[in-house]
Amino acid sequence: MPKFLCVQCGTQYAESVTEPLKCLVCEDERQYVRWDGQAWTTLAVMQNDGFEVVPYEEEPGLWGLELNRSFGIGQRALLVPGDKGNILWDCIPYINDRAIQIVEDLGGLEAIAISHPHYYSTMVEWADAFNVPIYLHASDADWIMRPSDKITLWEGETFSITPDLELIHLGGHFDGASVLLWKQGAEGRGSLLSGDVIQVNRDRHYLSFMYSYPNHIPLSCNTVKRIVTKLETYNFDRIHGAWRERFIWENAKERLKASAKRYKKYLEA
Repeated sequence: MPKFLCVQCGTQYAESVTEPLKCLVCEDERQYVRWDGQAWTTLAVMQNDGFEVVPYEEEPGLWGLELNRSFGIGQRALLVPGDKGNILWDCIPYINDRAIQIVEDLGGLEAIAISHPHYYSTMVEWADAFNVPIYLHASDADWIMRPSDKITLWEGETFSITPDLELIHLGGHFDGASVLLWKQGAEGRGSLLSGDVIQVNRDRHYLSFMYSYPNHIPLSCNTVKRIVTKLETYNFDRIHGAWRERFIWENAKERLKASAKRYKKYLEA
């Protein structure tokens, strides 16, 4: 049976004879149903429609994976060096034999970790292809649309994948929203991989904090303060967001504090 993917957000659902009646991810107020109505596709259709995964190096040792054309939300995934292979951070809604070979050539996969449900996409396809676990925060378990025994739900405030890679629970955008600290990133100064739990703005000097980006629903000042206060205890100098070259290359911790201060100024004006 087919496993349908939502065209709007890229979430893959469990096997079904017919298309799901609706996409629960898009029905949520943080996302939206496409203006022309709900639409579905499958990996088989996409694999015959010219989609490919394109790799690129974002910083030494950190590789990005993106699609050659727009689909869904448009996020990229990142391959972060692990102990026995790479960690796939966040997920893209497409995989084929060529994509698998690209990742194998770059060192293979050790595990998958995802910031929040908007990027679950085809995570089970990736986990099955490489026979690796998926780490998701337990607070977002209700958003898993394709269950799998590859999924490990972690709880609490932090989870160490390897000694060098630590998941940090922040909440805000989703209850279980998390970021990944790559301690040896940025030439040893630390890189924070934030997805859009913390969004790198287009000016690449400031960050934004939103409950919904497409629908412009902000987080509260207290939530932002809690997030920034929590991250103050970690060492990092660089932040990589959810899209290609959406990064703050240096002094990221200071830019995070300045962004929270500016956010508070305008939200409380």
